[in-house]
Amino acid sequence: MITPPFLKKGDAVGLVATARAVDESIVEAARNVFESWGLRVVVPDDVYAQYGQLAGDDNLRACAMQSMLDDDSVRAVVALRGGYGTVRIIDRLDFSRFMQNPKWLVGYSDFTVMHCHLQQVLGVESIHAVMPVNFPECDDDSVALCSLRRALFGEADCYEVEPSAINREGTAEGVVVGGNLSVIYSLLGSVSAPDTRGKILLVEDLDEYIYHIDRMMQNLLRNGMLDGLQGLIVGGLTQMHDNAMPFGRTARQVVRDAVERFNYPVLFDAPFGHIGASNRALLLGSNIRLESSTDKMCHITPVAC
Repeated sequence: MITPPFLKKGDAVGLVATARAVDESIVEAARNVFESWGLRVVVPDDVYAQYGQLAGDDNLRACAMQSMLDDDSVRAVVALRGGYGTVRIIDRLDFSRFMQNPKWLVGYSDFTVMHCHLQQVLGVESIHAVMPVNFPECDDDSVALCSLRRALFGEADCYEVEPSAINREGTAEGVVVGGNLSVIYSLLGSVSAPDTRGKILLVEDLDEYIYHIDRMMQNLLRNGMLDGLQGLIVGGLTQMHDNAMPFGRTARQVVRDAVERFNYPVLFDAPFGHIGASNRALLLGSNIRLESSTDKMCHITPVAC
């Protein structure tokens, strides 16, 4: 994997809206945070455009993203928010200039499209982290903002995770890939679908019915994406729903059931995903060490190449 250069004070950060429409408060929240870190902020024209629920039509959003990819003075590109829409523009983007001068792409949720494409097609690391839409709920010293700042400036973080009886114990090392489960599921069969063999897979999700989680995990299982993993990290499974006739399993149990036949470590309740000010930054495409336990503190640790 290619590791883009980490940032230094004075570098420029580009803001993009590849999915749902944004308003001025989100952009200003981003500007305030990044400028307080000594960074310059670049905002594309028409960032406040709206086309239905999207931040402008596909051509406008693609052009804005392309301008950030091609601008050599921009050293990181941060998605302002998620929602839906990045998949509609991914195949319109030309990464040739980007590959000559790689930079960090940052976001989570719907931005998982970009993460998966970068790791699978281009072999470039990216940062799964809190987005400006969440900045107003984060204090200046929140773990989400602190971990994002440290990730951008190349200060590797080690994370401790409380043990859980549902974990499967074990230790693994490997490249971590993944992101939002619904988005990964939607990418199956495309060039952007992640090859998970020998990898550590991260999944998280928001606002889904439990049977949807089961359907998606069964699809990953049938596609061979859960067979050869080194390990599985399960982030937030937030605001899950059940039907009037209960499914009979929690979302966490559904995920554990899907990998029951395998013997790699499985860590639940990792601090990634739709968990507000607790959403830590994780360098997707990087090598990590995973230590999972049912009764001892668990760890996610960067591994030097």
